Amino acid sequence: MPGYVIHLAIAKEYTKKHKNQIDDYNKFIEGVIYPDSVSDKSITHYGEKSSKANLKEFLLENNIEDSYNKGYFLHLVTDYLFYNKFLDYCSKDIYNDYDILNKYLEEKYDVDIPKKVEKNVFYKEGKLKILNLEDTIEFINMVSNYDLHEIKNLVLKDDKYWNTFKN
Repeated sequence: MPGYVIHLAIAKEYTKKHKNQIDDYNKFIEGVIYPDSVSDKSITHYGEKSSKANLKEFLLENNIEDSYNKGYFLHLVTDYLFYNKFLDYCSKDIYNDYDILNKYLEEKYDVDIPKKVEKNVFYKEGKLKILNLEDTIEFINMVSNYDLHEIKNLVLKDDKYWNTFKN
């Protein structure tokens, strides 16, 4: 799963780029952070693990008309893209990378860390091993450009881009 700060940076950018789509910013953010705030992420990600976030299963059970579900869906879209289209490989080193990137991304995107997840956001200095700053910024911008309703339509039409998982 991308770290909370990456999810929140994408959410912040999404609301800037899609101003009329979010009625309640706080509910939207609640939806964005919810899927990673539980112990069994397979349930909240509609797949065997967060790297297998199943967008279609979510959409078959939920609509994305309210701000909370839009945030929740954006979280799943982010996870899906992160693991299936962005990362070349993953290891536990990625958590260290999140901690190294957090301060910079928090400042760049003016991210407010919700009290609910403050204790799960850490800050370190050091060298990145899996991620790099430029690609992460590009990823944040790319994901925040997507329109959630367009993705919904493609997912429900079984578009391979949105329904194919890496092994």
